[in-house]
Amino acid sequence: MTDFDLSPPTDAQRAELTEALDVDERRVLLQHGTEAPGCGLFLDNKDDGVYTCRFCGLPLFRSNAKFDSGTGWPSFFEPYDPDHVRILRDTSHGMIRDEIVCARCGSHLGHVFPDGPPPTGERHCLNSVSLQFTPRGEPLPDPLGRGGAERATAD
Repeated sequence: MTDFDLSPPTDAQRAELTEALDVDERRVLLQHGTEAPGCGLFLDNKDDGVYTCRFCGLPLFRSNAKFDSGTGWPSFFEPYDPDHVRILRDTSHGMIRDEIVCARCGSHLGHVFPDGPPPTGERHCLNSVSLQFTPRGEPLPDPLGRGGAERATAD
């Protein structure tokens, strides 16, 4: 059970957060787009910390779960907390895939595949524009003003 408030943003918060997104962030997060492989900001990031949802700030993945999948997108073998992501069936582009969305705001993050490393065997393949990074010891983003666990640091 997570210590984070997973209730969705209000309509007013959603409108304000949407205004702060650039064109690529809107296309990926809100319209289920994909960034080109090999160009994402976090592809080669080796810093210690937590990756959070670019839209609502929910912690999604820890840096110690990140691995080089060779796919051109940041990849992780497990989420920060299983309750922080939802898996949806994606049948777009003539394929059947498992889409990963933020459990709080529903923003598109990427896809999960069953070809990752131990211990989970999962490869959560994410778009960098769907993420923010908080270095270890820094306060996590709290764009919804929730306080509580939302004020914790990336540990």
